Amino acid sequence: MNNHNFASADILIVDDVPENIRLLSTMLMEFGFRVRKSINGKMALMAVNALKPDLILLDINMQGLNGYQVCQALKNNPETSEIPIILVSAINQIEDQVRAFQVGGVDYITKPFQVEEVMARINNQLKIPNLPKDRFTASKSATKSDPKAVSSHPS
Repeated sequence: MNNHNFASADILIVDDVPENIRLLSTMLMEFGFRVRKSINGKMALMAVNALKPDLILLDINMQGLNGYQVCQALKNNPETSEIPIILVSAINQIEDQVRAFQVGGVDYITKPFQVEEVMARINNQLKIPNLPKDRFTASKSATKSDPKAVSSHPS
């Protein structure tokens, strides 16, 4: 697995359980990522406003501002709305996963962490900004100019 493509990425880990932060930060640093840590939602918002990370790993169940509230606040702010946020939880209920996406999360990881899964999900999100943004628009304009271009049956 080639996980070093985005090794210079700055990742903010937000969790109120020090052991979870330690585990994730050790894992990410071993793969060459730059890691910042925050122990609660309020500190996470301050950290993001001070220096925008490339990606946020955000625990859902925290005291004070929970992960849903932090995610929603970041997505409602034009300055931070484009930062990919992967929500993290020990709860593996579909309702929690759906809510994570509804508040603006781009992915969801359940605890306990599996190194391969965490790295795959992080690398996937870091690749997305590098994809051509006009691919969908180009195909739509081709369809408008030549409707037969996407026709699956002969005219």
